[in-house]
Amino acid sequence: MPDEIQIITTGDGSHSLLNTALNETYHSVHGARRESIHVFLKHGVEFFLKKNAIDVVKIFEVGFGTGLNALLSASFAEQKQQRITYTSIEAFPLSFDIIHKLNYAESDVEKDLFAKLHAVAWENEVSMNNYFSLMKVKTTLQEVILPPQSFDVVFFDAFAPSKQPELWEIPMLKKIFDALKLNGVFVTYCAKGQLKRDLKAIGFLVETLEGPPGKKEMVRALKIS
Repeated sequence: MPDEIQIITTGDGSHSLLNTALNETYHSVHGARRESIHVFLKHGVEFFLKKNAIDVVKIFEVGFGTGLNALLSASFAEQKQQRITYTSIEAFPLSFDIIHKLNYAESDVEKDLFAKLHAVAWENEVSMNNYFSLMKVKTTLQEVILPPQSFDVVFFDAFAPSKQPELWEIPMLKKIFDALKLNGVFVTYCAKGQLKRDLKAIGFLVETLEGPPGKKEMVRALKIS
């Protein structure tokens, strides 16, 4: 395991990673799995589906990281029998030495699925189960080419603006806006005032929502025109 990456246990018992070089965790210290469910599943995918009857939900994730959001989305797709195509970018993939130690799986089915999510080749779309397909792309948000109006939901799970400010600037947020379909949903754990102002300036309808346990607020932004 690289010296700058340490496994920590969060408030709900699930693991996160601490990047000591950035002094930043991959997930909330108050509960990694709980945070992902609240921010990305509940207020992202589930919210979108309540508003839109659609056969296939197309998700784009900024920051594959530990694969937790992908695992939860794949499990959700199977449980709800809802087809999801999931595209995720990651500039610095984690080593299998780290991945194999993470405790996100809550069943043997999830354990196998989690291993498969990390084992599949990059730059190839692969079916994970009957309802979920994954394409991981080893690239940065600056470099990735996103076709216009191609995604329904965006999981913006980059490191915090104080750690990776270049990912939270208007050109990158505008890139996301353009890649979302009409009525598309952008969700993130971050609730900084500058982020909300920038999202509004781009054209999003911005909502400040109650955050997951241990965090006061989160942001959801809607592309309504």
